[in-house]
Amino acid sequence: MSFGDPNPNNPYGQQPGQPPQGQPGYGYPQQAPQGVPPQGQPGYGYPQAPPVQPYGQGGGYPQPGYGGMPAFAGWWSRVAAMLIDGIVISVPYGILVGIGAGVGGGAGSALVFVGVIIGIGLGLFKLYKEGTTGQWIGKKAVNIRVLREADGQPLGFGMAFVRYIAHFLDSLACYLGWLWPIWDAKKQTFADKICSSVVVKSV
Repeated sequence: MSFGDPNPNNPYGQQPGQPPQGQPGYGYPQQAPQGVPPQGQPGYGYPQAPPVQPYGQGGGYPQPGYGGMPAFAGWWSRVAAMLIDGIVISVPYGILVGIGAGVGGGAGSALVFVGVIIGIGLGLFKLYKEGTTGQWIGKKAVNIRVLREADGQPLGFGMAFVRYIAHFLDSLACYLGWLWPIWDAKKQTFADKICSSVVVKSV
């Protein structure tokens, strides 16, 4: 008994052992419907998500609040950094000004002038280093740095200078702004909030 078409020359007949026309046989790959991309392959025109780089690769610092961002620096670390920087700047300034005041006359005035220039120069150099690298001698000694809150990059000299001027607001109202990092979630002073900067632990 034959299950195929009795007429082997019939082009419309089905040959024995062959699957019906228009349907894939057993083991044949299934074709996805038109307009639907096959599974495991991105569809045409679909944007590909860029690979996520772990912290420490690709340069720069990750944004605050995301995985891998260094922890915010504590209040005592910031105080220690300020004291160290203050000593580095004030010692040569104080020595020259003190000697100049003791000598008096033209030579004394020259020493005072040199002391003032050195103090200003060291202060500007401190702002330059903090603006370009995030830290100077004091912050480097306690392993912290100041960065932009938006992208974790250094502030730049201009914004570091603005932040220094904005510290004037921290001294108002009984120096409340300097104490604000003690309880603030991001450990920011008033100047940090104005300049959108954060001080974090260096890694």
